[in-house]
Amino acid sequence: MSIISRLVTWRAADRAHPRVRRWGVPVFCAALGIPSLLNPANGADVPAQIAVMFGFTVPLLWRERHPVPVFAITTAVSVLVLPLGILNGADAARVVALYNVGRWGSPRQLVVAIGVTVAQLSAWAAVFYTGGQLSYVTRPEVVAALAMVGLAGIAALGLAGRLANAYITALQVERDQRARLAAAQERARISREMHDILGHTLAVIVGLADGAAALAATRPERGADTLRIIGDSGRDALSELRRLLAVIGDEDTPRNGAPLTPQPGLADLDALLERFRSAGPSATLHTEGDLTGLSQGLQLAVYRIVQEALTNTLKHAALDTTVAAAITVDCDAVQVTVTDTGPPRTRKSGRTGGGKGLVGMHERAALYQGDVDSGPNSQGGWTVHARLVPTSPNPNAENTPA
Repeated sequence: MSIISRLVTWRAADRAHPRVRRWGVPVFCAALGIPSLLNPANGADVPAQIAVMFGFTVPLLWRERHPVPVFAITTAVSVLVLPLGILNGADAARVVALYNVGRWGSPRQLVVAIGVTVAQLSAWAAVFYTGGQLSYVTRPEVVAALAMVGLAGIAALGLAGRLANAYITALQVERDQRARLAAAQERARISREMHDILGHTLAVIVGLADGAAALAATRPERGADTLRIIGDSGRDALSELRRLLAVIGDEDTPRNGAPLTPQPGLADLDALLERFRSAGPSATLHTEGDLTGLSQGLQLAVYRIVQEALTNTLKHAALDTTVAAAITVDCDAVQVTVTDTGPPRTRKSGRTGGGKGLVGMHERAALYQGDVDSGPNSQGGWTVHARLVPTSPNPNAENTPA
């Protein structure tokens, strides 16, 4: 992966300064041709050699957008210099053109370019060896063969660069997809948390307000107590929302300096039930097994499931209902059951499984390989039963913030 990382770094630098490579490569090839101007073996004057040098290098400015035409032009220039007997170092541009055919052209175009290069190189070696420019070479056929192999390697290098570029692009696409998926999951988590917090608190406040309104004429002294409970419930909800928003903003403390409420767990169920009772219904909690040994994430999931079940009871059941919550912990699973005795507030207000609350309970249970069942019971009320496995298959589930 270090090679890929280095390629990504080079690619980023190239994209940041595209003109450096675009102009640097032709200038470098032209610089290779300058010493050839002083070569007495060349059979042409200096202006002709300069024209040949520019014929090799100038087309390279368009080598990426039009790799095949640029290769054709440099090949044509190399063919034209054969009868003139000009040896110019700028013909290294043909190597660059062949490389770009391998990187940006199609496989068929690359095969044709390699065939043309081999044929042209053979003709070049024959002409210049016969003309005496390569008389110092003892085995010209070996040199020509090695040059052909080298050019084929350059073409293969261009193809490898193309494959590496495609691989890097695929990695970037995958990274962007993962980022979008993580953002979608975070939005869903935030929506679920806000639904649980606000839904429960508002249900409690509505229940308290309805009860206070009913008692206003007969027991007005209860009004102050009810208002205090409503205020405490609202403050608890604001504290939880402040903590949630601080996590979203990656802040340790809120801007006003108020301390954050810790993430709720099973130890907070008594306070949850107390707020629930203050709205009118009666409620009991039965636990069995070692609840303290559960992870923080699992405790949060159980807490939210119980909270949502109580919220649904406040929304749909009569205020004189009785709720029994039971949590059982064993070596295999955590069983959560919340049952109310009903009856429903009105005959038409039946509970269905299409609400966000029940969807949120299913999602929380799914994080721990569990499931949730809910439906009417024999007492005329509603029962919610959830099963969660203490060991989560998702390593991030334990660390998911509330």
